[in-house]
Amino acid sequence: MPETRLEQWGITSPTAAVIIALALMLLTGFLMTRLTKRVRLPNVTAYILAGIALGPYCLDLIPRVMVERTEFLPDIALAFIAFSTGEFFEFSALRRSGSKAVVITLAESLTASLFVFAAAFWILRLELAFSVVLAALAAATAPASTMMTIRQTGARGDFVETLLQVVALDDIVGLVAYSVAVSVALSSISGEAFRAGAVLLPLAKNAAVLALGGLFGWFLKLLIPQKRSTDNRLIIALALLFAFCGVCALLDISPLLGCMSMGMIYRNLARDDKLFKQLNYFSPPILLLFFVRSGISFELGALTQAGAMGSHPLLLIGVLYFFFRIAGKYLGAFAGCALAGKGRKTRDWLGLALVPQAGVAIGLAALGARTLGGEAGSTLQTVILSSSVLYELAGPGMAKLALFRSGSYSHTLEELAPVPEVRPDGGSKTSLELLIERIQAIQAEIPAHPINEEETAFTEAAEEYYEQMHRYRYNQTGFRRRWRT
Repeated sequence: MPETRLEQWGITSPTAAVIIALALMLLTGFLMTRLTKRVRLPNVTAYILAGIALGPYCLDLIPRVMVERTEFLPDIALAFIAFSTGEFFEFSALRRSGSKAVVITLAESLTASLFVFAAAFWILRLELAFSVVLAALAAATAPASTMMTIRQTGARGDFVETLLQVVALDDIVGLVAYSVAVSVALSSISGEAFRAGAVLLPLAKNAAVLALGGLFGWFLKLLIPQKRSTDNRLIIALALLFAFCGVCALLDISPLLGCMSMGMIYRNLARDDKLFKQLNYFSPPILLLFFVRSGISFELGALTQAGAMGSHPLLLIGVLYFFFRIAGKYLGAFAGCALAGKGRKTRDWLGLALVPQAGVAIGLAALGARTLGGEAGSTLQTVILSSSVLYELAGPGMAKLALFRSGSYSHTLEELAPVPEVRPDGGSKTSLELLIERIQAIQAEIPAHPINEEETAFTEAAEEYYEQMHRYRYNQTGFRRRWRT
């Protein structure tokens, strides 16, 4: 095995190599975001590009053992992503329009999977195992990218509520589809005859992990009462998340669905969103390491080569996956909204808002690569990573266009700050009066300083911990003084 640059520079100690590699991954990922922000690209793209730069095709700075011994990172990253997604499954909102969201989700996710399967299996003539798993991954979307776009625009209304419900349900459908697809793929690879149990067993496993995740969420609520100190809340949440991931790894199943159930049950039982904000502020370094590691594993040289999947270069497979998934999402969302009786603007533009795809799909691709193994697994991960870069380039822009065209937000002053056009005495206000009132209304909504909810929650936890330690030291000092007297 050829030496990496670190080994060539005389860093042969495994401990030193791992620590330096972690530092390089974190620092390079951060520096790459400074560049991508200038062209308005999301951080996920920066992290993948940082991994490619550090990997064997560029600088070759990360030891192979570092990649091999961090196979747990996809599970941990998926746990954070899924638990945060559970925050948006409020039972009250689902009761209001849950059935419509389910219809739309099934229509758009399954149509996207069908389109991708048709492109891979019937057009490109790829292997059944690979085509089925690739099609299942097409169902998932990127909750983080969608939420970021909504927060940036300040969008609200029925379109946004429908979008959030569909995005959250999307990952459930994608997970179930992925579990079934992997079982079908393994049966195809082994040459065994297809059996109904190959579909029913994964469904039963998903139902069991969903119930187990809900049980962990209930247990989390018991361990984190309102009086619990904030620093301990974070420790307990991480302990249970990691424990659940360990159980899932032991049973060889994905932790995504269970962690989503865990977050959903905790959110609805505890009515607490501060824990989610604390975890969201704590998780970026872990997610950064996961995406940078994915970039290091990216088979860049395979993009222009044809592997065991057929005579087509992987770049072509990735581009077709990109376009066919978008077509499936749009047409499926259009049909689903029509069946659910949604308004014209929601029907026409919801599909575009579902284009972003990154974290969940990349995590599932990493799990799929580990499960399928060999060239099929590495090809799957390469295709998803390459298309994810395209989705991160185009997805947020498409989502923002959909929010604008649906009327969920506007740049016109009249819609940004609606004010009464008639005085209390019944007379009409002048244009100048209306302008002044609208400016005052906008100013009233702007905070004195930009507020980051995750940072605020994490800062409050640190301040509470500091106050507790201060009281403890004061009590200890007072006790000693009383004892001396």
